[in-house]
Amino acid sequence: MSHCHTLIAALRKQGYRLTPQREMIVQAIAHAGRHVTAEEIFEQVQARTHAVNIATVYRTLELLSGLGLVSRCDLGSGKVCYATLRHGPHCHLVCRQCGRVVDADYRLIEPLAEQLQEQYGFDADLNHFAIPGLCADCRSKS
Repeated sequence: MSHCHTLIAALRKQGYRLTPQREMIVQAIAHAGRHVTAEEIFEQVQARTHAVNIATVYRTLELLSGLGLVSRCDLGSGKVCYATLRHGPHCHLVCRQCGRVVDADYRLIEPLAEQLQEQYGFDADLNHFAIPGLCADCRSKS
């Protein structure tokens, strides 16, 4: 079963209606293979039909995020990016000065998740997030 069909099946299993618009949005994010914004998904769907508005895209992405089928993250541009969980757990280091984004080794974060669970009983969702700061180049220029 393709990743797109897996997402569609998960929606149906949870009892959600699968309108043609919702299906096109799911297809767009499932086939993106990278982080995408709601606006990028909207543009892709608009190329196929004008029967979708940006509010429908946002509502569908919020639904998918709420169900744990996609993750959302701000990579420093002020726009939220989305990725399917097939993208895997990952962490981004975002330079607040030049905007550079570096993928960090996710294994560095695992001890933090364990400590939060042990000390606070808090189950942190650290599958996809960004840490703002300064990259080595910008830090050396300061």
